[in-house]
Amino acid sequence: MKHRTKKLVEIYVWELPVRFYHWVNALCTAILCVTGFIMADPPAIMSETEAIYAYWFGNVRFIHFVTAFVFLFNFMFRIYWGFVGNRFASWENFIPYRKSQWIEIIEVIKVDILQVKSKPIESIGHNALAAIVYFGLFLAFLLQCLTGFGLYAQMSEAFLPKMFVWVIPLLGGDLQVRLFHHILMWFFIIFAVIHVYLVFYHDYIERRGVTSSIIGGWKFIEEEVAAKEGYVEENEETLEVINVRTAGSLDS
Repeated sequence: MKHRTKKLVEIYVWELPVRFYHWVNALCTAILCVTGFIMADPPAIMSETEAIYAYWFGNVRFIHFVTAFVFLFNFMFRIYWGFVGNRFASWENFIPYRKSQWIEIIEVIKVDILQVKSKPIESIGHNALAAIVYFGLFLAFLLQCLTGFGLYAQMSEAFLPKMFVWVIPLLGGDLQVRLFHHILMWFFIIFAVIHVYLVFYHDYIERRGVTSSIIGGWKFIEEEVAAKEGYVEENEETLEVINVRTAGSLDS
């Protein structure tokens, strides 16, 4: 049993559009990885059925291409929301141009990677290290879209794919683009494993509701941390409710 020793406030961190983007992106990435892996190394399925009735590989390709369009438009929506969303969705959080952000990056490395410190980082949204990693992830998404639609442009007469016909000549040919596209797929798979682990890890050491926040949008933040960001006065009514809930003990 552990006891809460600090007062908490609820802060609305992840807006609905951000949460919508996150889950659509996660679903699309999973589908694209599965179908992409099958397309890269298709299994030899023997059947007595006529070829015209055994179109399973064509269906896999169709699912991959449709999901790619959803992934692209969802990504474009997130780029837009980085300019009009709240402070936690803003692009300026993802680029470490302030000295304080670099200091926080070092502190997060000490906690998450070196594990020489156990004190949670006092950040409400993404910590500085997570923010710069996500910025790199967005760049990887962009490259994956370019290489994927560059390959698709070879077989499509549609307007949108034809906008990417320059990708293959620029990157040195079809083989190089396919290899780069495949490597990025494995990058996303490895990232997803690490991402899920760190979400649960931070949920355990910080006890702020990190996991549930990407579903409901709210995080439980220490009062003094919220005060530094100017949130306490805006949430006084909520603060009283949280204090009642944390007066007793909570299961660890």
